Amino acid sequence: MSKALHYAVVLLLLVGGLVYWWMKPPTLNPMTDPQAAQALALVQTHRAVGYPTILQAFNERARIQEARKLGLRLGEWQVIKQDGQRYEVRIYMREQGTTQWFERDFIWHVDLATKRVNAASLPADGLMPEGPESGRPRNPAADSPPLPPTM
Repeated sequence: MSKALHYAVVLLLLVGGLVYWWMKPPTLNPMTDPQAAQALALVQTHRAVGYPTILQAFNERARIQEARKLGLRLGEWQVIKQDGQRYEVRIYMREQGTTQWFERDFIWHVDLATKRVNAASLPADGLMPEGPESGRPRNPAADSPPLPPTM
């Protein structure tokens, strides 16, 4: 009797876990929504400043922190459906400095109709290159030579 009760509890936990995994919303599991998976892929493979992709920039940052023997905690990639074919992609990063921890929320907006990725937070904006591929207008002052000193 006791053995059967134990098996019933384990079976109930397994079935409950399976039902939870199956029913959780796309914000928690972007792979259940093909468009959410596409939005995530567009962000992760988008060009980054100094790196071929945004995902490689995060991986390199983790490697550097590990080499310095400092902590780094990356949250899960989250994909949130906005409206139509617009999605928001987020990742949270907590990074140990020499005296304190720094927390950053990286947020991007993705339009699947035009396949554009736009930074929606300051940390994400720092990863995005300037130019026509980034969705941001180029800064014409950066292309012109600096002004001579006045004095």
